[in-house]
Amino acid sequence: TLPFGSSSAQRDIHLRPSATFALSELAMAPPSLRLQMLAALAGASAPATVAQQVGSQQAEVHPEMWMQECTASGCDWQKGSVVLDANWRWINKDGKNCYMNDDTWDPATCSDPLSCAQNCAVDGADYAGTYGISTNSFKDGIDLKFVTKGAYSTNYGSRLYVMDSEDTYKMFRLKNREFTFTADVSNLPCGLNGAVYFVEMDQRGDWDGSGNTAGAKYGTGYCDAQCPHDIKFIKGEANSMNWNSTNVPPVGHFGSCCAEMDIWEANSRATAYTPHPCNKPGLTKCEGTECGDNAKGERYLGMCDKDGCDFNSYRMGDTSFYGHGADYKIDSSKPVTVVTQFLTHDGTDTGDLSEVRRFYVQDGAVVENSEATILGPGAGNSITDDFCSKQKSKFGDLNDFAAKGALREMGAALERGMVLVLSLWDDTDVSMLWLDAAYPTNEPPRKPGVLRGPCPSDATSEPKYLRSTVPDSHAAFSQIKVGEIGSTYGSGSGRRLAPAYV
Repeated sequence: TLPFGSSSAQRDIHLRPSATFALSELAMAPPSLRLQMLAALAGASAPATVAQQVGSQQAEVHPEMWMQECTASGCDWQKGSVVLDANWRWINKDGKNCYMNDDTWDPATCSDPLSCAQNCAVDGADYAGTYGISTNSFKDGIDLKFVTKGAYSTNYGSRLYVMDSEDTYKMFRLKNREFTFTADVSNLPCGLNGAVYFVEMDQRGDWDGSGNTAGAKYGTGYCDAQCPHDIKFIKGEANSMNWNSTNVPPVGHFGSCCAEMDIWEANSRATAYTPHPCNKPGLTKCEGTECGDNAKGERYLGMCDKDGCDFNSYRMGDTSFYGHGADYKIDSSKPVTVVTQFLTHDGTDTGDLSEVRRFYVQDGAVVENSEATILGPGAGNSITDDFCSKQKSKFGDLNDFAAKGALREMGAALERGMVLVLSLWDDTDVSMLWLDAAYPTNEPPRKPGVLRGPCPSDATSEPKYLRSTVPDSHAAFSQIKVGEIGSTYGSGSGRRLAPAYV
């Protein structure tokens, strides 16, 4: 197996964002304010929990977000909304924390996983005031703030899911389709990640009517290809067994695994898109070897491809394609429209996924993706099984992508349906070096595949530095469209790609 620490062995060992908090004068507060303060603190805390029952302390109102569905004849508007992940919310029993500020479970309410899920409730979110989440003036996009300071707490980052009703996530089925959105990450420095991606979550957030009555309405049921262990409740039970409160973030015995398609992981310095197939459908509550835990040396023995097969233009040899300023072909100082096509081998909805193709649209011009020049002539500018094989060979990496079913298995997840995630986060694990700097740090930067972006591999990308020096950073995602190949953007009508790119 590939030694831990080689060029892409740790490419995606990062955990997706968890909320974080700052304690205030809770002990000195008047009794009448303590409940409000506890809600703010718990709702914005790093060890916040994924609740299963529905609380009554604050009503849940989903921010509205309109999207478009397109065909060759045009696009139709569809009303939707977004919901905050339950990991950010206050979890309580009658106003008392179920998960304590010292990262431990309250034994009075959480003596065992099942009773904890039945006792504890999740409450609604103050999207703007506590979490820095707002819709734009057109109500067709979302702005995510990095640091939001409330009266008694400070929140860092967020994770949202797109919904098509009050109780269900919108399921995107993208084989033989294209997905388009506009991103503004001009304000994101090294070390931050404004991410747009799909995961194979359950449409109702694993609502079961007993252990989990909150469901998708309250953002439950998260999973991804890293099989995160920091999910506090999985499939209606608390993840409290063997709870490690000293880990950052705290983690439990079980992981939450599912296929993941990263459309856009980016800041103003670097960007990548990456499929991560898994060998089982839907969300798997994993334990042991199936989770593929890095700490146990089992990364490549698990059910998901944690490395993925990434296309990062800088890593693939074109260091002048994407960056902040007019000298780059894609100028991240301005909004850019990102078009991703999921092509099948026979051009039908039922065919095998054979290629994930990328275009950009900026200042009215369609821009083809950069070429993978580091792989030699003819390597192409899109993700195919052949590209992935050549990339893994060039970089000396184990081809776990192929072992987990490659594009065919990724396409199977896309056919079953996946949930759209919008997030902004920093990386407490490896400071986002896997995205925008030389990584791993114990390899020479000249080694092929190590350089992923121009950022320095130093303390300026660490969360502590970022939170104190660039708190006003934010990302905006808007104008989401999904439709037939060639239908979502183009010159002239603004809806169709030029024929040369279809």
